[in-house]
Amino acid sequence: MEQILLDISDLRIGFKTFDHMNEVVKGVSFKVPVGRTVALVGESGSGKSVISQAIMGLLPRSGFITGGKILFHDPRQLDRPVDIAAEDRSGPMMLSLRGGRIGMIFQEPMSSLSPVHRIGDQIAEALHLHSVTPKSEGRKTVVALLGAVGFRDPDNAFDMYSFQLSGGLRQRAMLAMALICRPALLIADEPTTALDVTVQAQVLKIMRQLQADIGMAILLITHDLGVVANVADQVVVIYHGDIMEAGTVVDIFRNPRHPYLKALLGALPHFEMADNERLMSVRETHSGAVVKHKPWKKPASLGTDEKPLLAVRHLSKTYGASSGWFRGKSQGVKAVHDVSFNIQRGECLGLVGESGSGKTSVSKLLMRALQADQGEVIFNDARQSFDILRLSGADLGQFRKRVQMIFQDPVSSLSPRMTILDILREPLDVHGIGTVDERNARIAGLMETVGLDPRFLRRYPHSFSGGQRQRIGIARALALSPELIICDEPVSALDVSVQAQILNLLKDLQSDQNLTYLFISHNLAVVKYIAHRIAVMANGRIVEIAPRDTLFAAPRHAYTKLLLNAVPFPDLDRPLDFAGLPLTRASDMTYWPAAFQDGGDPDNLQLLDVGGGHQVLARPSANITELAA
Repeated sequence: MEQILLDISDLRIGFKTFDHMNEVVKGVSFKVPVGRTVALVGESGSGKSVISQAIMGLLPRSGFITGGKILFHDPRQLDRPVDIAAEDRSGPMMLSLRGGRIGMIFQEPMSSLSPVHRIGDQIAEALHLHSVTPKSEGRKTVVALLGAVGFRDPDNAFDMYSFQLSGGLRQRAMLAMALICRPALLIADEPTTALDVTVQAQVLKIMRQLQADIGMAILLITHDLGVVANVADQVVVIYHGDIMEAGTVVDIFRNPRHPYLKALLGALPHFEMADNERLMSVRETHSGAVVKHKPWKKPASLGTDEKPLLAVRHLSKTYGASSGWFRGKSQGVKAVHDVSFNIQRGECLGLVGESGSGKTSVSKLLMRALQADQGEVIFNDARQSFDILRLSGADLGQFRKRVQMIFQDPVSSLSPRMTILDILREPLDVHGIGTVDERNARIAGLMETVGLDPRFLRRYPHSFSGGQRQRIGIARALALSPELIICDEPVSALDVSVQAQILNLLKDLQSDQNLTYLFISHNLAVVKYIAHRIAVMANGRIVEIAPRDTLFAAPRHAYTKLLLNAVPFPDLDRPLDFAGLPLTRASDMTYWPAAFQDGGDPDNLQLLDVGGGHQVLARPSANITELAA
C-alpha cells in the first residue's frame, strides 16, 4: 500500500455573490501518494486552480469550502493529519504549512515575483520565515538551490531582479522559491504553459530530478496532455467541478473511457495527422451534433511558377543601436538579420522558434509597425508589384487594408469599452467602406462566418469566453477582406479544446476564401497541422525552411532537431528523452555542430539548398552528407 500524503474527499467549494452561493467544485475526491506525481487535468473554468487555492488556504474572500475534507498527512507527523478544510486560512497551522511543507509554483512567474527585490532575497525569505537560519548560511543555501534548478551562474543570479531574467529563468526562480524549505508537496499550477517547448522540457526535467532528490509529491495542474504523459503517475480529469475520469497514466492514455477525455485527446494536434484530418471539437461532442465538413483544398499556386504574394528579401532590424558624442557607439541587438522567404497566394507559411528568435519582430516589420534597417518586402497583386517598406502617406494607408493581424491575447487586443459591433465596424469606418447599412450587413455576416450569433453584437468583450473573443479577433481581421493575415501565436493562450475550434476555423476560412497566412507559433504540433511550409528562426535568422512533411521527416539543422526532440507527445510510447536535453536554450550556438556555427561572423553562414524546396543555414563549405548527420 502506498503512503498517502494528501487525501481530498467530497470537496465542495462555492463563491458567494450577493445572497447566492455558486458551487464551482462539486464533491471532488482524489489522493496524492508520497513521492508521486498526480496530474489534475481540465479546461479553464473546470475548478483546477480553485482546488489548489483551497489546499494552500489562498481562496479569495468570496470563496468558501462548503463541504468535504482536505487531509494532509505530513511525513514528519504521521500521527496527526491536518484537515486543511477546517483550518483558519490565516491561522498558525496554515502559516506553517504554506511555503513550508506545501510549496506552489504559479502560472505566471513575472506577476508572481517582486520587481523591486532581488531574486535571492525573495527565495531566502521563505527559508528565514520557516526556519532559524543565519543570513550568510541562507545565501549559501539559496545559491546552491539556484544551481540545482539550472542557473549557470547562481551566485550572480542571487543579486539579479526578475525583469533581468528570461521567462524560463523566472520559472526556475519560482521553482527554487517553492522548494527552498524542502516541502512534502509541490503544487505546480500550469508551470510550463507560457514557456517555449525547449524551456518547458528543461523545467520538467528539473522538477523530476528534484522530486527524486527530495522525495516530495507533486500535484500538477495542467491542460497539456503531452506534459501529463511524460511526468505523471496518476491522472484526474475534471470538468465543471466534477471528476469525469481518474486512474493511472497508463489507464488514461491506453484505455480512455469517458467521452470528455476522448474528446480532449482528439482535440490535440499531433505529428502523424493526415492532410484532411480534423481536430475534434469538444463542444460538438457534448452537444451530440454530427457536423460534416468539406475537405480542405490545397492552394492552387503551390508548386507553380507564379509570383509569390509576398517576397521578403534580406530583411534586417537592429534594436538599441546608437552613436553620439557622450554615449559613444553601441552596436545594439540584431533582432532580425538577413531574413528572406516567399509566401505564395493561398498558402500558410509557419514561422517557428523560441521566444526572442525574431518571429514577432518580422511580423511588425511586415505590418510597418517597425521600420526596417534594410531589405525589401515585395507585394505582388494582379496588377503590379511594389515594396511595402517604401510606401508612405496615402499609399501606405490604402495598403493597410490588404494585410491584417490576429493577435496572441484575445483579452487585451479587444477594447473593453467598445461593443462587438463597434469593434468590427471600426476598420470599415476608418477606411470609409460602404454605407451604414452595408457595414452592418457585413458585420452580421462576419459573425456568422466565425460561428457567433449576430444577436451578440451589442455585448461587450468581457461577456465572451476566450475562444469567442479570439473568434471576434478573427472577424475583425476579415472585415477588410485582406489578402494576407498574420497570425501571431493566435492559440497559445487557449485551452486545447478551444484551440482545436480556432485552428479548424482558420483552415476552413483559408480553404473557402483562399486566404494567405503567416502563422507564427512556438508550438510545432500546431504549426504542422495548419502550415504548408515551415520556416524555423533562431537568433534573428531563418536557419531552416522546408515543406511541412519534409521538415518533420528529415530536419537538417541542429536547432530544428533540438526543438523537435523537446516536444512532449501525449503518447506513452514516445517519451521525452530527458537525459539528452541540454540545460540551456536550443539557440545557444556553442552546442551546435561546427557546420552551423558562424564563428563570430554572421556572414560565414548561408542558406544552402538541399533539394525539394529545403534550405538550411550553414557554412558554404559544409556538404549535404554533413548536414544530414
